[in-house]
Amino acid sequence: MKKIHIALAGVALVAISGGGYGLWALGMNQGMEMMSAPIGGANEGGTNEGGGQQDPSTWNIPQGEAATRRHMESGIKAGDVDPETGLTVQYYHDPMVPGRKFDSPGKSPFMDMMLVPAYSGADSADSSSVRVSPRIQQNLGIRTAAVSKGMLAPEISASGSVQWNERERVVIQSRAMGYVERLNVTATLDAVKQGQTLLTVYVPDWVAAQEEYLSLQKMKGENLQPLIDAARQRMLQVGMSAGQIRQVEQSGRTQPRVAIVAPRSGVVTELMVREGMTVQPGMTLMEINGLSTVWVQAEVPEGQAVYVRPGVGVVANAQAVPGQTFEGTVQAVLPQVNSNTRTVLARIELKNPAQKLLPGMFVQTRFLDTNRKTSLMIPSEAVIQTGRRVVVMLSGGEGRFTPMEIKTGIEFDGKTEVLEGLEEGQKVVLSGQFLIDSEASLRGLEIRLNQQEPGSETSGESSSTSTTHSTPAVVESLSENAVTVTHPPVPSLGWPEMTMEFRLPEPSKMPRQNLRAGDQINMEFRMQEGDIPQIVNIQPIKSDAKKGGGEQ
Repeated sequence: MKKIHIALAGVALVAISGGGYGLWALGMNQGMEMMSAPIGGANEGGTNEGGGQQDPSTWNIPQGEAATRRHMESGIKAGDVDPETGLTVQYYHDPMVPGRKFDSPGKSPFMDMMLVPAYSGADSADSSSVRVSPRIQQNLGIRTAAVSKGMLAPEISASGSVQWNERERVVIQSRAMGYVERLNVTATLDAVKQGQTLLTVYVPDWVAAQEEYLSLQKMKGENLQPLIDAARQRMLQVGMSAGQIRQVEQSGRTQPRVAIVAPRSGVVTELMVREGMTVQPGMTLMEINGLSTVWVQAEVPEGQAVYVRPGVGVVANAQAVPGQTFEGTVQAVLPQVNSNTRTVLARIELKNPAQKLLPGMFVQTRFLDTNRKTSLMIPSEAVIQTGRRVVVMLSGGEGRFTPMEIKTGIEFDGKTEVLEGLEEGQKVVLSGQFLIDSEASLRGLEIRLNQQEPGSETSGESSSTSTTHSTPAVVESLSENAVTVTHPPVPSLGWPEMTMEFRLPEPSKMPRQNLRAGDQINMEFRMQEGDIPQIVNIQPIKSDAKKGGGEQ
């Protein structure tokens, strides 16, 4: 019984294996047929089933290689008309290295495959744009918007606190030695009005100077005017003002007391005297600060401080004064950054006609820059930030899209300012642009601003990198300046095993007679931008190592 069960299990295993292999072979055959079939239903002759010619851009790689072989047999090159398609061949390229273009058909110098032709008038020949069919556009939900012109004024909000306007502060000092007889303001923060008497000071030194002056005024005689003028000067020297001297002249009596009045309306912020105190010349008696305008120290994030400058309009609201808006302007942006909050202080002067804003109040400010010039604007969702540059996808009509590098300015309210790269009326892609940009990158499209003029770059010029790579290889064939080898996978580049061409060193560094087809070598090479890799060193593998079959 055990033998029967083992035999049945073996038969079942063989049947399952055979069925799996059959399904795998069927899938591979169908895949190869699909790969060989032309995209869009064209036959091998490059025409549709109805007999009309087809756009070669719908060909797959095997069809392109077949066209290149046909061109080689017929002697067709770039600039000639392909009789099968009726289109002019523009150039030949390797689909895996789309940046390099060739004038003649042949084998790719980069991969073990044939070059593929690009035709004038075909979608594949336009190296500056990508074409997307209307059906694909609808599936991707591609939306566009026009480049418009307007004023993009960012509205920045910042919180701040109300402070005294130091430009409205006045300091009252004594001009002579005396005694405070009467003090009308007895506490700080008392409100005063312009012209109000603040205190009365008795000045003994004024009495003698005034009596001398009055005595000379009463004297009769000649040449008294110089004495009178000298007495007047002494009154000025002891601290009397011209108005106080005039009062003495008009009254004819001494005025030993002086009434000090408020030079402006406001609030007493400092009070340094009391009744009966002795005051000295230059002594500060009190300070008064006006409230017709106040300062607000607003904390603006340092990333937005560039948009805040003196003269910018400001609108403020305070929770303590609901329903009322206060207007003002930025007086200065203080040259200091708070290292803890990463904010910059903007000094704002607000109008305070009803004196409702008081120092210490918290306000919310909004900066409104209405003096900015008009500029081009696009929706921010159209901008692609690559890290090194800023790109948008331009819609050129007929399903064509072109990558365009731009220079942007400020961004606000979903709009981005465009400084360079676009013109008013052009259309940019708002959604699906990342998929189009990926397709453009795969096709090697150049950004318009950085695209060089045709003919400015020669095939002999290339920039090489300093990194070198090593691999064993087997020489397949030799030409004057290049060698074709078959090499195993190169891990440092992520290359699989393949047959490809490398540029040989100069003959003075390596004689050509030292290499023959079939030789096994160890080679060191470096990559070159826009050209085949450059060999920098070749070492033949010794005969005792050839037994490994090139797997070293």
